[in-house]
Amino acid sequence: MRSISPRAFRTRLYVLLMVFLLPLTMLAQTKKELKGVVTDSKGQPAGSVSVNVKGTNANVVTGADGSFTIRVAEGDILVFNAVNFIAFEQTVGKGATMAVTLKEKVGDLNDVVVVGYGKASRKTLTSSISSVKGGDLNRGPISDVGQMLQGKVPGLNISKSGDPNASAAIVLRGASTLRTGAQSPLFVIDGVPGADMSILAPDDIESIDVLKDAAAAAIYGNRAANGVIMVTTKRGKKGALQLNYNGYIAQEKVSNQLKMMNAEQYKSFLAKNNLVLAPENDKGGNTNWQDEVQRSSAISHNHNVSFGSGSENTTYNASVNYFDQQGILKLNGLKRMIARLSIDQKAINDKLKLGLSVTNSVSQATYVPYKGNILAQMLTYLPTAPVKNADGSWYENFNMSSYYNPVAMMSNAEEGSKYSNLLGTFTAQLKLPLGLTYDVNVSYQRFQNVYSAYYNRYFTNNYANVYSVPDPPADPSLVTIGGTNGKAERSTTTNTNKILETYLTWDRKFGLHSINAVVGYSYQDTENGDGFSASSTNFPTDAVSYYNLSLGNPYAVGSFRINLGGATYEHVKLISDFARINYSFNNKYSLQGSIRRDGSNVFGDNNKWGYFPSVGLSWRLDQEQFLKNVTFLSDLKLRASYGVAGNSAGFSPLTTKLIYGTRSQFYNNGVWDNALGAIQNENPDLRWEKTATTNIGIDFGLLKGRVTGSLEWYNKKTTDLIYTFPVSTSLYPSGSLTANVGSMTNKGFEFTLNVTPVVKRDFSWTSSINLAHNQNKLNSLSDSRFQADSIQLVQPDGGGQTGSKIQMILVGQPIGQFFVYKYAGQNANGVSTFYNAKGEQVSDLSKLNPRRDYYLAGNAQPKVILGWNNTFRYKNLDLNIFMRSVLGNKIMNVTRADLSWVTMAQFRNLPVALADESTKDVNAQIYSDRYVESGSYVRLDNATLGYNFKNVSKDIKNIRAYISGNNLFVITGYKGIDPEINQGGIAPGVDARNFYPKTRTILVGVNVSF
Repeated sequence: MRSISPRAFRTRLYVLLMVFLLPLTMLAQTKKELKGVVTDSKGQPAGSVSVNVKGTNANVVTGADGSFTIRVAEGDILVFNAVNFIAFEQTVGKGATMAVTLKEKVGDLNDVVVVGYGKASRKTLTSSISSVKGGDLNRGPISDVGQMLQGKVPGLNISKSGDPNASAAIVLRGASTLRTGAQSPLFVIDGVPGADMSILAPDDIESIDVLKDAAAAAIYGNRAANGVIMVTTKRGKKGALQLNYNGYIAQEKVSNQLKMMNAEQYKSFLAKNNLVLAPENDKGGNTNWQDEVQRSSAISHNHNVSFGSGSENTTYNASVNYFDQQGILKLNGLKRMIARLSIDQKAINDKLKLGLSVTNSVSQATYVPYKGNILAQMLTYLPTAPVKNADGSWYENFNMSSYYNPVAMMSNAEEGSKYSNLLGTFTAQLKLPLGLTYDVNVSYQRFQNVYSAYYNRYFTNNYANVYSVPDPPADPSLVTIGGTNGKAERSTTTNTNKILETYLTWDRKFGLHSINAVVGYSYQDTENGDGFSASSTNFPTDAVSYYNLSLGNPYAVGSFRINLGGATYEHVKLISDFARINYSFNNKYSLQGSIRRDGSNVFGDNNKWGYFPSVGLSWRLDQEQFLKNVTFLSDLKLRASYGVAGNSAGFSPLTTKLIYGTRSQFYNNGVWDNALGAIQNENPDLRWEKTATTNIGIDFGLLKGRVTGSLEWYNKKTTDLIYTFPVSTSLYPSGSLTANVGSMTNKGFEFTLNVTPVVKRDFSWTSSINLAHNQNKLNSLSDSRFQADSIQLVQPDGGGQTGSKIQMILVGQPIGQFFVYKYAGQNANGVSTFYNAKGEQVSDLSKLNPRRDYYLAGNAQPKVILGWNNTFRYKNLDLNIFMRSVLGNKIMNVTRADLSWVTMAQFRNLPVALADESTKDVNAQIYSDRYVESGSYVRLDNATLGYNFKNVSKDIKNIRAYISGNNLFVITGYKGIDPEINQGGIAPGVDARNFYPKTRTILVGVNVSF
C-alpha cells in the first residue's frame, strides 16, 4: 500500500468533511421562517386552516386573522386544508411571505354530480339531486343497497326487515302507481340502466346520486317516474399501487321479542278462566318457541380487498368481496362473492378513452321454507309442549288443525337459491374538434338463478296442508304440499339484458356563455324467464335431497303431478332517442331542457311510443351585485323545474294481448279434456303511466360555508294509472281488462341542513339533518268506461274473520288507508263492542256490515321522515352517531289482533299482556281501530368509534380500527316486535303475523391501506 504525506492526508480529509457537511450546510441555509396569510374568495381571513409541509409532519394552523408562520425550505410544497374549503397546494418560493386564497366548498357547489349521460356541476343544476359519498353510506351487515341509503336522502322512504334475503322497500316522494312491485326507483350503475344491485359491494361504491324530480330523471323516459338512483363505482387512479383491505366481524342478536306467556303463566290463565288443557298438549314443557326458532346470536363477516394503480395512459382497479351473513332465524343466511375489474386506457394523445369493467356476483341464499307460517306459529304454539319427545322424536299434536311444530317444520325442509349476476361494460369516448365528444356504451347483463327445495318424508307425510302467510297485499291461503316420502323441486332461470347507448356531446364556452348539449340513441334488448322447472316425489331416501330427481318414483303416487313448467318467457325491446341542452350565463343563470322518445313492445299497438320532456331554470343570487357585500352569505341559488317521466315497471309484452288458457274440463270419450277460453283481454290502447313533477328549490350557504342546506317543494301528479278492472263478459271475452284509468298526486317538501359548529386544530364537529314530508292522494279511478271509487284489499284471514279486509284504496284518500270497525270498548259482559254507522254500540257481529259500518282508521304513510348524522373528530379519533325517525304513520297490528283470540286459549298461546283478560270476549280478535297503532319511532341506527394509526410503517400508510353498533335502541309506542313495517307497495303498514325480527348488531372492523 502506497503511503501518503501528511499534507495530502489533510487535503483529502477536508474534502470528505465538505462532502458530508455540504448538504447540512445547504439545508441550514435554505430553511427559513415563512409568514403567510390565508383568506377566502371574498378577501376575509380564513382561520383554523391546517398548513402542512407535504411529505412531513410539520404542521401549523392559521389564527383568527388567517395568519401563520412555519419553517420551510425553498421548493417545499404547502398543503392547505379546512372543512369549508377546497384543498389547495402551493410551492414555496424565494420570498419570506406568502398570500393564499382558498375557494369555499359552499354546500358542495363545486362537486360534480352524475346525471343521465354525463356529469354536471352543482352550481349549474336546475333540478333536485341528492348525493351521498361512498364513505357516508350506512354500514354493517347489509346485503341490500337500499338499506345503505336509509335516512341519508330526504324524500327517500326505505323500510327493511331483518331477513338477509329480502330486499328493502324503496319509495321516493310517495307512491305513484297502483301496481305491486312498480314503485322502486330505477337503478343505474356506471351508466347501465336497470343493473341488479346484488353486483355491488359497499366498499366499491364511490358515490350515489339520487335524481328526485322529473326534470332530472326524464332523460331516462319511461322508467323514471319513481326517480333514478345513479351509482358510481371506484375507478383506478394514476400513481403508485394502492392496496386496501376492509373487513369486519359482527354479532347480531334479536333486538326485541313479543312477550308471550310461559308455561306457568299460561296454565294460570287457563285456571283463572276455568279451562283445562288437553292431555296431549300438556307435556310438562316450558318452551320459548321464539328462542327455539331463532338463533341466540348470528355471526356475519365481510372482507374486501382492492388494489389499483396506473400511468398517464392506463389505470386499473380490481376488488374481491366476500360477505357472509347468518339470518337470525335458524338455517337462514346469505353468502356472496363479488369480483370486479375495471380498466381505463387513453390513446391518440388522450383524445380517445376506452373503458372496460366486468363484475360478477355469486350468491348462495338459504331460505326458511314457509317462513311466514313458522314466524306465526312460533308465537301461538303452546309453551307446555316440548320441541321433542323423550325418545328424541319430534313432538306433534296432529289432532289440531294446521297446528305444526315450527322447529320440526324448519328442520325437515330445505330451500335455497344459487344465483349469479354478471355485468360487463365497454365504453369508448372520442374527443372531436369544436368541443364535441362522442360516447359509445355497450353493456351485457346476465342473471342466472337455480332454485332448489326439498321436503323430506317427515314433512310430506305429516304436513299435507300448510298455511301460507305471505306479505300483503297477497292473502293467506292453505297450500297443499303434495307428494309423499319426500318431495323435490328444482328450477333454473336466466335473464339477459343487452344495451347499446351512443350519444354526442357538445361542450363550449363563449365568453360569459356556456353550452352543454347531448343528443343520443339507446337500444335495449331484454329476455326474461328463459328456463324450466321440475319436481318429483316418493324417494327411497332423504339423503340425496334435491340433487337427483330421477331417484323419485312419482308415478306411484296417483294424485301427484310432475311440474314441468317454468317462468313465463318474455322478450322486451326498448328503443329511445334523447336530447338535452344546458345553457349557463356568467355562472348566474342556467337553463336546462331535455326530451326523450321511447318505443317499447310492452304496450298496446296504438301506443308503443311515448314522449318525456323537461325544463329547468336556476338563478345564483349570491353572484348578483346587490348581494356581493353580504359577507355572511356564501351561496344562494333558486331553482325551478318541470318534467314528465313514465313508469313501465312490471310489464311484459303479453300484458296487452288476448290470451287463451284452460277455463274448465269436460269429459270426452272417456277422457278428461281441457276447455279453452280467453283468460286475458286485449287492449291495444294501453300506454305508459306518466308522472309530471313541478319542483321549486333553494340552495343556501352561510358563514363561509359552515352552514349549508336546501329546501325543496314539489307537486307530483301521475296520470293514466294502470289497473285491472272487472268488465262484462257480454262485451269482452274475459272478465277483466288492464287499462289506463285514474290519477294520483304527491305533494311535499324536503329540507336539508349541514352545519360545522366546531373547527379547531385537533377537534371538529359536523352535523347534518334532513327531513321530508309527503302527502299522497288518489284523485280518480274512473273514466267514461270504468267506474270505481275504491278498492278493498288485504284479507289477513284471522280467527272467525274469513273474508274480512282491512285496507281500502279510496278516491280522495292516500294509499294505505285502514278501513275497519271502530272499537267501542267492552260491554257489561266483558265482550268487545263496535260502533255502527249510527253511533250505536254493537257486540253482535251479525248486526254489523263492513260496507256500512267500517270507517277510515288512519293511514300507513308517514307524515315526516328524519335523518340526523353527527361526526366528531379529535386528532386521530372519530365518532359518528346516526339517528333516523319516522313520524305520523299508522300500523295495523294484525299480529296482536290474532294473538288476542282469547276464546281459543286452550289451543293457542297468549301474550303476557292478556293475563287479566277474560275468555268470554268472543270479539277480542276482531280487526278494528283497537289494533291500528302509531308506527312513529326514533332509532339510534348506528354509532361508530374509530381510531386512525397513521404512518405505521414504510409499507403501511394507515390503519383504522373501529367498533360499531347498529340498531342500538328504538323509542316507540308500537306494541309489535318493531315499528319498521314495510311501507312500500299498495298495502303498506300491515304487521301480518310474519314479521322477520330486526337485530341489534355489534361490529368490530379494520381498514388497512398499504
